[in-house]
Amino acid sequence: MCFVAREPTALDPWHAGAVTNASNEWWPVPDVADYLGITPTKVRQLLEERLLLGSRRSGVLLIPGKLVEGGVLKELPGTATLLMDGGFSLDETLDWLLGDNDEIGTAPIEALRAGRKKVVRRIAQGLAV
Repeated sequence: MCFVAREPTALDPWHAGAVTNASNEWWPVPDVADYLGITPTKVRQLLEERLLLGSRRSGVLLIPGKLVEGGVLKELPGTATLLMDGGFSLDETLDWLLGDNDEIGTAPIEALRAGRKKVVRRIAQGLAV
């Protein structure tokens, strides 16, 4: 199944207003489940195990599309743990992963997808409090 991004409508049961952060779309659990071809329960399990990261926005659990595009990223949990053990909150971790980083030359999540785990984790480790 192919996920097609669309604007939320007031009729959507998960509608929480704007679900975008800059150019990054945030997807509700059912949409992530459809995209990955798994059940919403499995998505929640991935979140609980920190294999995926999400955040409540306007009361709705949302997952950045960049974290699921192309499938679950195996380098994400270790990088997220490194940041959170270093004092970052979950939202700060998401902001760092999705935001542009001058040292890396792109967003850390994009660098992880490109196989640049070592440089991303080296920089993340330097941010630890």
